Amino acid sequence: MEKTINVFGDSIIWGASDDLGGWVNRLRNNLAQDQDNYLKVYNLGISGNNSDGLLKRFNFENEFRNPNTIIIAIGINDSQYINSKNNPRVSLQKFESNLLELINQAKKYTQEIIFIGLIKVDEKKVMPIQWDSTKFYDNENIFLYNEKIKEICKNNELMFVEMFDLLDESDLDDGLHPNTKGHEKMFLRVKYFLKENKII
Repeated sequence: MEKTINVFGDSIIWGASDDLGGWVNRLRNNLAQDQDNYLKVYNLGISGNNSDGLLKRFNFENEFRNPNTIIIAIGINDSQYINSKNNPRVSLQKFESNLLELINQAKKYTQEIIFIGLIKVDEKKVMPIQWDSTKFYDNENIFLYNEKIKEICKNNELMFVEMFDLLDESDLDDGLHPNTKGHEKMFLRVKYFLKENKII
């Protein structure tokens, strides 16, 4: 089997805080050991990306690589708010609109579209974040965006990998990004899901 898998997202997908390059690079390296198949995994995570930013590059990235499978892991930066919960980086309504547009674009390339759910944060370290005192993440808000992803996946008969229950505070580096242990947990859950659903 020959297959191209595009994985889109933010710094968590890019692999921040992990010397091995995060769960996506673990997946790529693991699949590269399969001598019977040619499975290409592209890590298309960009630090700071939200759904607005992803839309600007999504079609180009896919057109260039012509994927068989598209995995989207976006939303935690959308849920971020500036100084007040009344000032989200991307409103929940706009987030929903953006995801629907991403799905429409993805369907031009494949019907194998998978969303990865959002992880919980350590609120003690990210309210506010250590590198910008105006920016906040909280689990109540992240949960709302995660539920919106699940709802959209259900309504559009798309696959969804739950992550909200997976990590605890010991799996996070700076309160937001998974450490090596956290990325290993994410890798194992995604790999199991892909195998169970015969994606790989």
